[in-house]
Order: sequence, then C-alpha cells, then structure tokens
Amino acid sequence: MARVLVVEDDPAGRDAIQLCLESDGHEVILAEHGEAALTLAAESPPDLILLDMRLPVMDGWAFAQAYRQQPGPRAPIVVVTASADAGRAAAEVKAAAFLGKPFDLQDLLETVARVALK
Repeated sequence: MARVLVVEDDPAGRDAIQLCLESDGHEVILAEHGEAALTLAAESPPDLILLDMRLPVMDGWAFAQAYRQQPGPRAPIVVVTASADAGRAAAEVKAAAFLGKPFDLQDLLETVARVALK
C-alpha cells in the first residue's frame, strides 16, 4: 500500500482521513501545515501527498513550490480543499488530482489508489 502524507490543519478532518486510509492498509504521516510537511517529506518520502490549501504557517501553494524545489523524487499531490475553485488550485500547484470538501470516503480511497498506486 502507499505511504500518504496528509497536510491538514483541521484535527477532525485529519483524523477522519487517517482512519480511512489506515483501515485500507495505507501508512499515514500527518502534518498540520506546510512547513511541518516539508520536514516530514524529507525524513520519510511519501508516495502521495494529500494537501489542504489554506493552512497556517505555510499554505498549500507555498508548500507545493518549496516541495518541488527539494532534491530527489517527488510524490504526486492531491489537493483537498473546501474552496469552490478546487480545480483551479490543483492546476496552480500542478497537482495530479483534487478532492472537494466535503468528500465521500470512497472517493478518497479511489483517488489514492488511482494516483499513488499507478
């Protein structure tokens, strides 16, 4: 299964995603903001990043830019946002896919399988 870095500042959302993904056999790494996610991605490279865009400390746009400048292979990013323009945000950060909040947990699992496990 995949190692998934979840970058989400909402504790309830983070917990729900973690439970869903771990129940499906994935390893989950959690970060509350982009700066923490950069450190975690360098320490334990993920297969996929689920990225909220509106985050404290370092938002999703800044994270994506900084992450892409790091050396080594890079995991695909899936934008996970409540914004009405999720598709535009995904295009701006060159994400592989996006999920609009709220989303169905089955959609989450299908997206992870499609993007991370190619």
